[in-house]
Amino acid sequence: MSNIPENNEVDVDKLFNELLESGSGTSDKEKRDSIIKAYEFAKEAHKGVKRKSGEPYIIHPISVAYIVRNEIGLGTKSITSALLHDVVEDTDYTVEDIAERFGDKVASIVEGLTKLSGVFEQNESVQAENFKLLLLTLTKDLRVILIKIADRLHNMRTLSSMPVRKQYKIAAETLFLFAPIAKRLGLYEIKTELEELSFRYRHPDFYAEIHSKLEAVKENNLKSAKSFYEPIANKLIEEKFEFEIIPISLSVYSIWKKMKAANVSFEDIKDICSVCIVFKDKEEGTSEKHQCWHIYSAVTDVYTPNPEGLRDWIANPRSNGYKALHFSVFSEEGKSVEVLIRSEKMHYIARKGVAAYLRKQGIKGRDSAITEWLDNIKDVIDKNEDALEFVDQFKLNLFSASIILFTPKGHVKKLPKDSTILDFAYSIHTDLGNHCVGGKINGILHPRDYILKSGDMIEVIINKSLVPEAEWTNIVMTARAKYSIRVSLKKQRKELIQSGLEILTKGLEKYKLKISDKDFNLLLQSHNLNSKEDLYLALGNGRISLIEIIRSIKKLNPGFIQRYWKLQFRSSVRIEDAGEELKTDIKKINTKKLFYLVEGEEKQKFVMATCCSPIQGDAVVGFAEEGKPIVIHRKDCKKASDLMTKYGDKLVDVEWTVYTKSFFLAKIDIKGVDSIGIVNRVTQLISNKLNVDMREVNFSSSHGVFDGKITVKVQNTKDLNNLISDIMSIKGVESVYRTDAS
Repeated sequence: MSNIPENNEVDVDKLFNELLESGSGTSDKEKRDSIIKAYEFAKEAHKGVKRKSGEPYIIHPISVAYIVRNEIGLGTKSITSALLHDVVEDTDYTVEDIAERFGDKVASIVEGLTKLSGVFEQNESVQAENFKLLLLTLTKDLRVILIKIADRLHNMRTLSSMPVRKQYKIAAETLFLFAPIAKRLGLYEIKTELEELSFRYRHPDFYAEIHSKLEAVKENNLKSAKSFYEPIANKLIEEKFEFEIIPISLSVYSIWKKMKAANVSFEDIKDICSVCIVFKDKEEGTSEKHQCWHIYSAVTDVYTPNPEGLRDWIANPRSNGYKALHFSVFSEEGKSVEVLIRSEKMHYIARKGVAAYLRKQGIKGRDSAITEWLDNIKDVIDKNEDALEFVDQFKLNLFSASIILFTPKGHVKKLPKDSTILDFAYSIHTDLGNHCVGGKINGILHPRDYILKSGDMIEVIINKSLVPEAEWTNIVMTARAKYSIRVSLKKQRKELIQSGLEILTKGLEKYKLKISDKDFNLLLQSHNLNSKEDLYLALGNGRISLIEIIRSIKKLNPGFIQRYWKLQFRSSVRIEDAGEELKTDIKKINTKKLFYLVEGEEKQKFVMATCCSPIQGDAVVGFAEEGKPIVIHRKDCKKASDLMTKYGDKLVDVEWTVYTKSFFLAKIDIKGVDSIGIVNRVTQLISNKLNVDMREVNFSSSHGVFDGKITVKVQNTKDLNNLISDIMSIKGVESVYRTDAS
């Protein structure tokens, strides 16, 4: 759409006409009139209202509708709903008013979007219960979440008008939830832009640095790519293919992730550019799969393939419907270059998603891959009562990479990466999981906690006398397995409690003993138990014997005084799940006000998070909990990112003041080529030349390479960076980096 001028004097009718004339399908008068009617209604409803940026509010619904039509590829009802998506939330109009004017289907979509508005409102915290609401809505009508993604994309594109504190929160939400959902729905272009914008606002300095370096090498990369693919193009012309070769550059966020994962600099990233071959289907009926492998053969006639780089997403498509052939070849310079092969259909789905492709082809309904994923979401929701646990399981089970596994009969199972034999057993049947001992893989027996690899065929081994144990929850990944284990443990607990109750009742009858509630409490204290249920459980599982209890009762009743005792047993028994919780209701701390980190006020007003150990000079953020000091995290801390997502309203902007007396602990990792005296040279430099205090020193060597881990005391990040730079100057040292971020 047209750029919006800085003075905010916008011709909204002109912007709407751009929307109306864009895309396809506007020649149908009835559909065109519906869109125009929705625009005029929304424009009047939002009349006089401005956004934070100062522009007329109606620009936002127009922009969202534009994304819905042209970037996601949805139809008239979705465009109409996008134009109306804020009317019920922000004006006096009701869902019934929308239904009367635009029909029940549009009203249903607008109602779904209205219910979600409180979940991701810019002045609200995203809480775990709201994630459930969002995802339940997703499973009912996919268009609701697609329009919501478009809404979030436009908000991210205009995020600069928001305060910095809210930029952090909204960016964290987007990276945590919206970008992964966009990826799972096949909206790769939108997913990439959401990631880029989120990274830009969460880590502006890193973004600017990498973006600048990427721009500096962009022209050379394109020249190298062209030089690389020209011989491929000539070969494909000989093979009579109609095709296009598209250079693909890594995004800033992707490069940053690679740098973090490998602890390397920008200059060490070698695969910044790859190429995608998009071919037009041949008319003689040759399958896409056959043509992909034909092109693969042609490319590998030109360049030597890297056998470790082949990934066949045609035979085993991703869960969002994505298909392509990925592989790597060695260029003439010896560099490994990734090549993607897609048909035009595959390429369209990769950019716009399956939903858009189905609509383009006039096919109603949902693709089976998306339906399966949505069913999995419903399964995770149904099997997690605790909201915070649900969020963790959702992220783990539905956003993680998947592996392909096989039963002995050849049936295919898809599970999250790092799933175990026990996960596999539960994925087939609960009873199989409950009695799982382990499994045979290629004829070799492995224990139940063995981590599976894609392509494994598993024969589950069971023992009918075996029952689940509490520690099993630590070796499974999937929500289904965790839920099944919890259900079994609850059932076991209830049965043991009932058994213990019967043992105690019969024992008291046998010894003709009665006990008061007061003495019962003394009995619990003498055995370090908290409740009657704990006592029954201890008797039921044999941890305490009936004789021990009788002896304790006799000690409490030395004269065998008969007292009346009424035994009470609560039929509903709960297992309290242990977990870290933030139970806060901030009243005294003003989270909207900048908080200064003043030397000497540690512990009284704030504390440094142990998970990431902030140092003066780090980019930091605070989290407030009533009655407790503000916890200071580094902005690149994983835990801080999770807290931003779940407890954004407790976020506090913080700023360092000058520290002159305090020191901070920092952990650094040193790697290099082992040689005589290398450890001594490193430690001498740190302690003698630089006069830095070392708290912990640990060096190990293997196969000619050493790995050193040192904890040092520094005043600020400048001192730490200087220290790292000096250590890097030692001959034999290959890398030095800070390791105390979670």
